[in-house]
Amino acid sequence: MNAQTKIVPGAPSAEARIARYDWGALAAELDGQGCAVLDALLTPEECRDIAALYPEEAHFRSHVVMARHGFGRGEYRYFRYPLPKLLGGLRAALYPRLAVIANDWNQRMGIGQRYPQTHAAFIEQCHAAGQTRPTPLLLQYGPGDYNCLHQDLYGELAFPLQVAILLSEPGRDFTGGEFVLTEQRPRMQSRAEVVPLRQGDAVAFAVHNRPVQGSKGSYRVNLRHGVSRLRSGRRHTLGIIFHDAT
Repeated sequence: MNAQTKIVPGAPSAEARIARYDWGALAAELDGQGCAVLDALLTPEECRDIAALYPEEAHFRSHVVMARHGFGRGEYRYFRYPLPKLLGGLRAALYPRLAVIANDWNQRMGIGQRYPQTHAAFIEQCHAAGQTRPTPLLLQYGPGDYNCLHQDLYGELAFPLQVAILLSEPGRDFTGGEFVLTEQRPRMQSRAEVVPLRQGDAVAFAVHNRPVQGSKGSYRVNLRHGVSRLRSGRRHTLGIIFHDAT
């Protein structure tokens, strides 16, 4: 399979896919919970095509075995540039909608960073800061594998939202392996959110911090995400991170 991946005849463009969602409702869900689900972003065939790239090393710049670094169990590969056409299109199409939310969050949290309207302009900022390595990744889990709670921060410049797309079907391809998000509010115990996903669903979520409205204005909460233990089968996930890495 070439680096473009197979394009299904008649499949909508990345921009058309993203435009069909109610972004006001998604922004409200992200504000309230720190995550929001985009149902059926990819078709089952597209999910299988992307997952099938995993063993083809030509598509990737590096391979990480989680157990070697204390990240959990399982493995993942970072894509190299140029990204597969569908992946690059989704990254560019998702970014402007998420940038509106990110800029609102930073204003409410008193953070001076503002994000440009296009992903290309943001990537130029990343590269000017010495962050030139692409961060979209393909993850693979087998029985007993899991991903420890973490944050995907790869340099000084980080976009505060990211997206993960489940490429496998729960109950058919694997059991267990739920996406988990935790939130730590000041002087409170952590809150966990388990996000149910089907094959082709995407979840947008906070990378690091998000604002929560309190009695005296907005304050920051800290978030981490991970994947619970896989009970059986194999699970593939596509991760779309919008900042590049050092």
